[in-house]
Amino acid sequence: MTGGIVWPAGFNPSESPIHVVNRIETTTAPEIVWTRLVHATAWSATYANAQDVVIEGGGADLFADARFHWKTFGVSLDTRVVEFEPETRLAWFAQSTGVRAYHAWLITPLPDGGCTILTEETQHGWLARIARRLFPRRMEHWHQRWLEALAA
Repeated sequence: MTGGIVWPAGFNPSESPIHVVNRIETTTAPEIVWTRLVHATAWSATYANAQDVVIEGGGADLFADARFHWKTFGVSLDTRVVEFEPETRLAWFAQSTGVRAYHAWLITPLPDGGCTILTEETQHGWLARIARRLFPRRMEHWHQRWLEALAA
């Protein structure tokens, strides 16, 4: 599939109280970025905001329909991969008490062998709204750091 993010019902940015967009261009090849992105159990080594990633059934890498549990922004999340197109796109639903989120990633090759990495997330729920009010730019900041680590 090509094009932009495929938003599920109820998670389109126009229907969501929280919408965050981050993007970076890098000379790093798309396949390297992809490998880093799906190697979820190692996220905490380069992205300090991800902890305790456990993929159901074991393993270190995400895959189509994978379910995993992790902690980010101090919240433990139950997460399910819903889009998985190697080296191109990844998306998941995540939920916990007070938050429901859809987080999507697009990796677009560039002519020089590098790529553009785009990530967008929408959220619903009382906890998400409170966190957004208390820390208005926190998600953008941490997502940009994640992109920088993937692009390094």
